[in-house]
Parts: sequence; C-alpha cells; structure tokens
Amino acid sequence: MGISRILIANRGEIALRIHRAAHEMGIETVAVHSTADADAMHVRLADHAVCIGPPPAADSYLDIAAIISAAEISHADAIHPGYGFLSENAKFAEIVEAHDIKWIGPKPEHIRTMGDKVAAKQTAGELGLPLVPGSDGAVSDVEEAKKIAAEIGYPVIIKAASGGGGRGMKVCDAEDKIETLMKQAGSEAKAAFGDATVYIEKYLGNPRHIEFQVFGDGNGNAIHLGERDCSLQRRHQKVLEEAPSPVISSEDRTRMGETCAKAMRDMGYRGAGTIEFLWENGEFYFIEMNTRLQVEHPVTEAITGVDLVREQIRIADGKPLSVTQDELEFHGHAIECRINAEDPFTFAPSPGKVNYYHAAGGMHVRVDSGLYAGYSIPPYYDSMIAKLIVYGRTREGCIMRLRRALEEMVVEGVKTNIPLHQELLRQRDVLDGDYTIKWLEEWLATREG
Repeated sequence: MGISRILIANRGEIALRIHRAAHEMGIETVAVHSTADADAMHVRLADHAVCIGPPPAADSYLDIAAIISAAEISHADAIHPGYGFLSENAKFAEIVEAHDIKWIGPKPEHIRTMGDKVAAKQTAGELGLPLVPGSDGAVSDVEEAKKIAAEIGYPVIIKAASGGGGRGMKVCDAEDKIETLMKQAGSEAKAAFGDATVYIEKYLGNPRHIEFQVFGDGNGNAIHLGERDCSLQRRHQKVLEEAPSPVISSEDRTRMGETCAKAMRDMGYRGAGTIEFLWENGEFYFIEMNTRLQVEHPVTEAITGVDLVREQIRIADGKPLSVTQDELEFHGHAIECRINAEDPFTFAPSPGKVNYYHAAGGMHVRVDSGLYAGYSIPPYYDSMIAKLIVYGRTREGCIMRLRRALEEMVVEGVKTNIPLHQELLRQRDVLDGDYTIKWLEEWLATREG
C-alpha cells in the first residue's frame, strides 16, 4: 500500500503547496494548526484538520508529541514537514519513523550530520565538495585560532557550529581581535542555539550565494536540478531568487552539478536537498547543506518542469526518481520575489487583516500564497505571506513579466514589501545580474543616506 494520507506539519503557503501536490496525486491531507491558524487556507482545504495548540510555535508547530498524536488520531500514514519548524529535526524524523509513519524527508542520520556545521563541512570535504579554507573542526583554543587565521590569511570569520540566520558570526581582520570576537560569537551562539561551539573560515569579501538543488532516491541514485542564485539578501535572509544564475556558465553548472549529484550518490541521500556555496572569482566554496525543501524551490520547478514536492512524496513512498539526469533539461529563466507583510524599507512587521487581495496572473505567473480577503495575518510567525514566481524564455523577458505581475498584485490592509521589489527591478545592477550578497544592504544604506 502506498501513501494515502499525509499530515502536513507546517503552516502558510508551504502547507498549501504540499496539500495541492498531494491532492493531484490522489492523496488525502491532514492539516495541523494552532488556534491562530484556524481560518488559514490550508486548514480550510485539507480533508482533515487537527488543532495542536495555542499560537506560540513552541506550543504547537514545534510540539512533537502533539503532531504525532494528531497523526495517530487522523490515521495519517506519512508526515511532510515543509521547511522551517521541525523540517531539519533529526529526532522528530526518528520519532515519526518509530511510529511506522513515513517521513517525507531525508534519512535522520543525514539530517543530523548536515545540521551540524562542523560535521557537515567535514562530510562535504570527504564527499569531494570544494570547501572554504579554515579549521578542520571546532576551535576553542585562542592560540590555535590565531595560528589557523595566520595560515589562511585575514580577514577570517568566526562562526557558530549550530544554527544560522547570522547569529554567532563575527568577522575578524586582525590577530589582536580574535580572542574577544571568539568569546562574543560563542556567547551569541550559546544564547541562540544552546551551543557555544565555533569554527573559523576564510572570510570571502564579496561573493555570490549559489545553491544546487539535488535529489536522491536513498538507494545510491541522485541527480541535480541546476543552481539558484540567492545573492540578494538582507541580514542573511533571502529576498529575491533566480534560476539559472546570471554568472554561472553551462560548463560550470554541469561540472558542479555533477559534483553535487555524485556526493549525494556516495552518501545514499534520500529526498530533496540543497547544497549551498559561496561563489567568488569563478570558484565555489561549500557553506552548508539544507536537508529539506527550500522556500525558493519554485524557480527550479519553472525551469525544469519537475514538481519537487511530488518527487519528495514519490521517493518517501519507495518509488524511483521520475527523471534521470540525461532526461533533465533546463529552459528559460525564473525569478521569485518573497512577499512579506512588512514595511518595504524599515522592514517592521505588519500583521493584521487583509481587506482586499488580488493575486497577479497571466501566462507563466505563479503565486504561492494562503492569503484571501478577510484573512488576518497572525503576528506570531514569519512575515512571508506569498511568493510571486515568474518565468520567461529569457532573463530580460522574465524581468519584464515580473514588473507587470508586481503592478497587478494587490494586498490591502497591511504593508508589504512589493514596493521594494519594484524598486529593485529598476536598479541597473539587478537588471544586469551584477550583484553579490552585500549588494542589497549597501544599496539600502545609500538609499537611507
């Protein structure tokens, strides 16, 4: 018997995305929700709904016992974690499988290994992925840190081994600052993630963020689905993503894609994964691997025609990959704008009631969103309320279509960052694809100035 009922352990647009893929496969869905999300679109559309707690995520979407209980009472035979929340929690994956429920995600041991940045870097090196020069593992001794920094050259970056989002990261440009910055990074990491462990890497001055989408069947077969350029970021948070990258040649795409796919084959990786690199002066440097679906997966779907959520479900059900590397073709260009309920330039959150909502439409325009007129955006969760994904035969055509789609999209009652995206698409550097991970923050600073 294959999967017949999936519990979606998430909320918002990704919960709706999973529901749609499941229904297109003839699979029933179970929505779990906090009391704040009782009126959410995915809850309304799912075949079954179970309230799992009050608004705070710690008491609902992160409550493993409540989610497992919901799966048992609803007779779900699989759980899809989406992204965020428990999607990269190896313990949760193990508990799901221990209850004879299919886990729609990678093997728990791979989640655990790649979730520890030090172990991930070591594993990536063993699998043949190019690394940023730095310490072989955690560094606690100041003298050892000074020695490593002298070898790889300043500036260096001191990073927390656990977590992300820019916390527990300190750039050091001189030896006399290392001790202080190591203590600061360790303290921040301890407070944010409960783990003070840090490591040291060469600090790349002005790189791009390039990531490769990979897929494995868990039995030694794996493919890559090309790269995404996620360099337009603010405080390490992605704002706009595109595929393919404007700067990666087809030769480098093939070479690095195959390197990533081979690593996944050697690992016996199962399901969707994203291998993230910093790219500078034509060189790739591994930074981390996300063992889950990414927010920006639709741009890859647009240029490959592969439904990544459907593929996740198929593989969790023991089926082979639906496409081989030789069969996979890349066509055209796609861009995703993350639409957030926030002030477009101060970035202050703007939850509240949506009085009017009109989604952009037309050829090759996709909106992933759970919004509707009358819906109240709760203040307890991430501010992203929609994703606007546009495809074009060329990058220039894609940008023109995206401009038109942004003009059409209306969300009244709350502030959104649509004006920010509109302004970005007027900037020459963005139009030329000439930007790095520092570009957006530098541009915002000059705009404020």
